[in-house]
Amino acid sequence: MQIRKEKILVTGACGQLGTELVEELRKIYGEVQVLATDLIDPRSESLKSGPFEKINVLDKNGLGQLVNRFQPTQIYHLAAILSAAAEKNPTLAWDVNIAGFMNVLDISKTASEKVFKVYSPSSIAAFGPHTPKNPTPQHTITDPTTVYGITKLVGERLADYYFINYGLDVRSIRYPGLISYKTPPGGGTTDYAVDIFYKVVQDKSFTSFLGPDTALPMMYMPDALRGTLELMEAEASRITIRSAYNLNGMSFTPQQLADEIRSQFGDFELKYAPDFRQQIADSWPNDLDDSVARKDWGWKHQFGLKEMVADMLKNVGILVG
Repeated sequence: MQIRKEKILVTGACGQLGTELVEELRKIYGEVQVLATDLIDPRSESLKSGPFEKINVLDKNGLGQLVNRFQPTQIYHLAAILSAAAEKNPTLAWDVNIAGFMNVLDISKTASEKVFKVYSPSSIAAFGPHTPKNPTPQHTITDPTTVYGITKLVGERLADYYFINYGLDVRSIRYPGLISYKTPPGGGTTDYAVDIFYKVVQDKSFTSFLGPDTALPMMYMPDALRGTLELMEAEASRITIRSAYNLNGMSFTPQQLADEIRSQFGDFELKYAPDFRQQIADSWPNDLDDSVARKDWGWKHQFGLKEMVADMLKNVGILVG
């Protein structure tokens, strides 16, 4: 594979998305061309395969010095406090999710290297109880009721603002729930769809913190990675949405997921004990209309529920076996 000359900076690299995205970026651009950063030390071996530095995105001077020294041509800004964790510490979530993003935007628009692309993900949390749920359109009511959702909505508006006023090439995706076997759950409301595989394989039992009929849009991590990279590779002239594109893979309830696992793995004990995350999930879409992404830059998912469950059971079985 031909190694390209781009230089990539990734914040929040130790999270679920960051860990796997850094691995993919290094395959494309070369290990030394992708600088992974986070507040914590890397646990994944894939993050140790190339340069890594500890940085706090709230330290604007330190972040600016790092950008000036590394001179990236693209920044993937992934540092964030997720939904359930944000509800426990709203002030920290606002600081990290908003002030941290603005630091990245300000540094990017004034950096000497003028070919910046900035990527910062949004989420279905940007929607709310008055949003049409099935499916949720690209352009619709956004009235989030969680701190995380509010910060993601503000982030969408900031992305649009910096593109319109400064010409900064900002791109984003409203991710549904992301499912992966490579990193543990990170405090999100959709994380039951990851945890269930480990509990079923190890203990043959699982207790869901969402009710059986709570339908949410989901995406398997290989699709999320591919969609992110395809968006960033697309010609700027094809990008009509600067706030955040809807992107979807599948939609299912905890009961539907459990039924599919049973059909492929065998029976297990399933219980339901909804907690505060149930109220969060109830304010989110059941399904997403991602037709604009399909039209603009050719997005198409590859993994449905059956394919995702088969691959998760295979790989989680290897990990815990």
